[in-house]
Amino acid sequence: MIGKLKGTIDEIGEDHVVVDVHGVGYVAFCGAKTLAALGGAGEAVILFIETIVREDMIRLYGFSSAAERDWFRLLQTVQGVGSKVALAVIGTLSPGDLANAVALQDKAMVARSPGVGPKVAARIVAELKDRAPAFSGADAEESFGLKRDIGGGTASAPIADAVSALTNLGYARDQAANAVAAAVKEAGADADSAKLIRLGLKKLAR
Repeated sequence: MIGKLKGTIDEIGEDHVVVDVHGVGYVAFCGAKTLAALGGAGEAVILFIETIVREDMIRLYGFSSAAERDWFRLLQTVQGVGSKVALAVIGTLSPGDLANAVALQDKAMVARSPGVGPKVAARIVAELKDRAPAFSGADAEESFGLKRDIGGGTASAPIADAVSALTNLGYARDQAANAVAAAVKEAGADADSAKLIRLGLKKLAR
């Protein structure tokens, strides 16, 4: 099994890149974001690889980070999501954006991916809500859990009110949730909405 490729770019296609590793060209299928970040022919490249073996083929999928590869694997555990759909999601959303979408149960964000309809997007955020924290990073776990509560409607009234107030001021829901999560970490879970709003605005102003 191939887990990583380090070589030079031989050519870049519409949905793949050929990586020359000591004279051997490996075809790795990549998402739009990964392909866009690559250099030109002859430039050095490192790709994290997921190798999928089937009866009639062996296919390599390339990612710019291990986190993207982890999400690619995780997405395929969702009913109705195969490698094509998983790659489309990874090609549209960064690992951080995807983690936030799952935490906030924001199916509309996931549905921005080509070929991903509302029903599939809803399944992705619903089925991954209890498993995605492991992929958001240890430092972000507390914040992630809070944002999941906000998205699921189970957050306390002061927290929900603070997020609502910040979104009413024009901030995106994800920005507001991030700011309030940071505010709760600083002020404590018992802080009232006024304090959370004030601290949240300070976070957003940085």
